[in-house]
Amino acid sequence: MMRRMNGLFLVAGAGLLAGGMNALAGGGSFVTLPALIAAGVPSVQANASSTVALYPGGLASAWAYRDGLGPIGSVSLRAMIVTTLVGGICGALLLLLTPAKTFDFVVPWLLLFATLALAFGRRFGEWMRERWHIGRAAVLVIQFVLGVYGGYFGGAVGIMMMAAWGLLDSRELKLLNAPRTLLVSAANTMAVLAFIVAHAVHWPETLVMLIGATFGGYGGAHVGRRTPARVIRYGTLTLTACITIAFFVRAYGSGK
Repeated sequence: MMRRMNGLFLVAGAGLLAGGMNALAGGGSFVTLPALIAAGVPSVQANASSTVALYPGGLASAWAYRDGLGPIGSVSLRAMIVTTLVGGICGALLLLLTPAKTFDFVVPWLLLFATLALAFGRRFGEWMRERWHIGRAAVLVIQFVLGVYGGYFGGAVGIMMMAAWGLLDSRELKLLNAPRTLLVSAANTMAVLAFIVAHAVHWPETLVMLIGATFGGYGGAHVGRRTPARVIRYGTLTLTACITIAFFVRAYGSGK
């Protein structure tokens, strides 16, 4: 009983921190996934539960940005939503079909990929934007792939979307925040539905984490107004890098 309570306190604290991180700079899943695993939830179900716990906060962000919604270059928002929904359900089903041992092997590399995207995604997107321009069909293909990634894991997928869109849309990247939040939520919508139908969600931990993330998101928005962007960025990157290293040690440190 005491162990169970300690696990719930752990996921509540992780939800609080993750909600704040998502409000400030992103990367909340870096905290929620390991917390759920530490609380005894199997890794695949932990990833599914993490997605569900952070989903309402993403919807709230999408609603807050609704006035800025519009097409991405020459691609209609409707086409982007449909493409992302299809990719999201494919990614979610792929996760549900992934054996836990395989996911344990893959997840450190997914975390590393997401950490690099958090660290260099915007800069890499600007570098590509100066050199290349892609067409409508290519954007939809990339968006489908990102939808799959979002449904399967999703770390830093919003930054990846904006980097890709910059090759088609000439607007400042910050003006793409509105469609970014909506389309990340679209990928997560299909994932959440699939995870619930498949009974992959551990509800006690998920609900506690969801409540914590809601409060964390509210508090993080206020903290963000008073904290220098550089401090937030480096703090987030340091935390995500440490968690990524810990997962590599967990997966490969035994030498098996």
